[in-house]
Amino acid sequence: MTSSDVNVSVDELQLASELSGGESRAGSADIAEYALWLADDALILSQQLGAWISRAPELEEDVALANIALDLLGHARSLLRYAGSWDDRSEDDLAYFRDESEFRSSWLVEQPNGDFAQTIARQFIASTYMFELYRALSSSTDPTLAAIAVKSHKEVDYHRDHAVQWVLRLGDGTDESRERITRAFRDLWPYADELFRDEPLIDRLGDAAARPSLLRAGFDAVVDTVFNEADLSDLLEELRQSKASSAGGRRGSHATPLGHILAEMQVLARRHPGATW
Repeated sequence: MTSSDVNVSVDELQLASELSGGESRAGSADIAEYALWLADDALILSQQLGAWISRAPELEEDVALANIALDLLGHARSLLRYAGSWDDRSEDDLAYFRDESEFRSSWLVEQPNGDFAQTIARQFIASTYMFELYRALSSSTDPTLAAIAVKSHKEVDYHRDHAVQWVLRLGDGTDESRERITRAFRDLWPYADELFRDEPLIDRLGDAAARPSLLRAGFDAVVDTVFNEADLSDLLEELRQSKASSAGGRRGSHATPLGHILAEMQVLARRHPGATW
């Protein structure tokens, strides 16, 4: 056999087989909407982390953050594919051709990367929440959501551990690192509350969804342990007294940064719609 006998064109690869959930069609508009909630969080956070490539403080972090971003992109693709199955839109349609008000991402993932401590604080809150989310969603009565959750949970376990190790390192490090992670958590903590709000959609979905308010206890237990070990327990008491933001990302009301993120993410697809490479 010669090289000419082998066709390795990427166009012929069954890339869809890499996605969780198979070819199932969403059973209702509510299921599709819920899948968008989860997909948009993963998609926007992936886009944010990708911006650290070649800019992270250590070469190893370039690789680590890139890998986490790719995992999240995989979660987003599976969920966007499932959401789009309801009304025959592709994952690319949903990622590149929705406007800001059509996105359902939380305000937390839309916050700027800031310095490295800011990114780590955001990642710690997000991955600790996602760990609890996908663990609960693994028992969803919707088979496709359950399948996506099982795969995602294994990967988010690593994301959470990575963030935990950095919180410990920064919190119990130099005066400068401690000040930066403290400032980052003060900036970001008000956005955590949105993740645990029970919107009306959750009531309609019943056991197909993971009820956000029930995820809070597991989230708080991890936060307590990590902050105590990082000698940040006094900060945690302060954070829990702070006022929650008025975030409304699940309803299409977004923080200012999302527009900038989407402009960068969508520009090529919108400038050359239908282009192939």
